[in-house]
Amino acid sequence: MVKLASARESRMYGPRPARNRAEYINAALYLFATVLLLGGFVAQLSVEPKPGLVLLLIGLALIIVVNLHDLMAHLAGIDYRLRLMEYDAQLALVEFAVPIVQTVGSILFFLGILFLFLGAEKGHGYYKFEQHALNLLIAGAVLWVVGSIHNSCQIYERADAQIQLLQESVLIPFFTGSVLFLVGAILNSRAQIGTDHHGVELLSITWVWLGIFGSIMFFIGGITNVVKVFANATNRRITA
Repeated sequence: MVKLASARESRMYGPRPARNRAEYINAALYLFATVLLLGGFVAQLSVEPKPGLVLLLIGLALIIVVNLHDLMAHLAGIDYRLRLMEYDAQLALVEFAVPIVQTVGSILFFLGILFLFLGAEKGHGYYKFEQHALNLLIAGAVLWVVGSIHNSCQIYERADAQIQLLQESVLIPFFTGSVLFLVGAILNSRAQIGTDHHGVELLSITWVWLGIFGSIMFFIGGITNVVKVFANATNRRITA
């Protein structure tokens, strides 16, 4: 769902201690965001699901921040010289495109949840936004899947088999979770055809359960990513 670690040593920014610290914070924030997402979806099974929507909004906001940080890190790594992308496919398709696609997808998903929350909280005045909310959930999940596919194009130029394996262990859960969110959003949208539901009633139990499993996959990917970030930092210290 999100690209968290820089792909190439030459693209990383700042002094090594600051760089490592930034990557640790980045990875930890994403992991915390997945916990909030999981809690938000589980809360949808309760009698009062609206607080769960708040957790989802906070988790998505953190994911947006993480992606923007990742984008700025890569841009800083090339001194914001965007023309360099003409000469490097990975720079354009992965290190620049992935954070943008994931950020936009997260924003769309955030807006979808926000519109549903406003409909549940404020009532009739926001019902007109609800018709767009379900489509936003689908669009956001589509971009997550696209970003995950783009991320699979990442190549580590200075990486041993362990780092390569960890990278795949990050990509697979992110892609699987994104697909689960997409399937859940599509099934949920179809389930609401012909109904007169509003607010949280627009979120079917199928969407909730697929969201729970998708969040679990993101959490697994987040844990693996933390391990990968520490492994990368260790390798840099050894080779320094």
